[in-house]
Amino acid sequence: MIQTNLRDISPEAKIGKNVEISNFTTICENVEIGDNTWIGPYVTIFPGARIGKNCKIFPGAVIAAVPQDLKFEGEDTLAIIGDNNIIREYVTINRGTKASGVTRVGNNNLIMAYVHIAHDCVVGNNCILANNTTLAGHITMGDYAIMGGKTAILQFVHIGAHVITAGGSLVDKDIPPFVKAARYPISYAGINSIGLNRRGFSQESINIIQDIYRYIFQKGLTVSHAKEIVAEMYGNTPEGKEVIDFIDNAQVGLMKGFNPDK
Repeated sequence: MIQTNLRDISPEAKIGKNVEISNFTTICENVEIGDNTWIGPYVTIFPGARIGKNCKIFPGAVIAAVPQDLKFEGEDTLAIIGDNNIIREYVTINRGTKASGVTRVGNNNLIMAYVHIAHDCVVGNNCILANNTTLAGHITMGDYAIMGGKTAILQFVHIGAHVITAGGSLVDKDIPPFVKAARYPISYAGINSIGLNRRGFSQESINIIQDIYRYIFQKGLTVSHAKEIVAEMYGNTPEGKEVIDFIDNAQVGLMKGFNPDK
């Protein structure tokens, strides 16, 4: 049976139904926790945390600490975490800055031990961030992305949906949707055909994605020229539209194409 005097829970925190809070955990004011969430021992949840339903937060995690950003001036910001997330040991998720006001994690994500999600990041739904993955500030990650262990991502990088990175990757360029990324500098390593197949993409869709990236990464074309060809040939397909939209909104430039000599 849990003894209340072994926990520090602010009376101003809003705690949902059937929430289990283990001993030696601290929950500050201006915190909201959804129904049926489990919070393990030695977890610290700072002001500005909004945690959804059916989450599991393991020992040592720190949620909504102030950003590690010298420009932060104490403004009221949030760290919003959706439903059905598993947040493993010693994960740190900082709240936002005045740049956007929020750090946001979607639903159904597995965030493994020692992952860091910095201020103003947006992580989609159904993502897997393997152990020691580190997200600098202002990163956007699409749905179903999988980051290999010890992946380090530079600030402002965009990661497309259904991307998978190799363990130990250093990501300093945008990675468009549906692909595998590896090597250094971070480079195209094929499409994520296994993941796409598991998620119900048809073989026709997978073939279209394969053709799109042959033009973008394997034929030695400039990105602008490749995009023109993709728009002409596949611009009316959902896959083509998603890739073109990603390229048009790239923040730091696309990763390198395939080079068989390296």
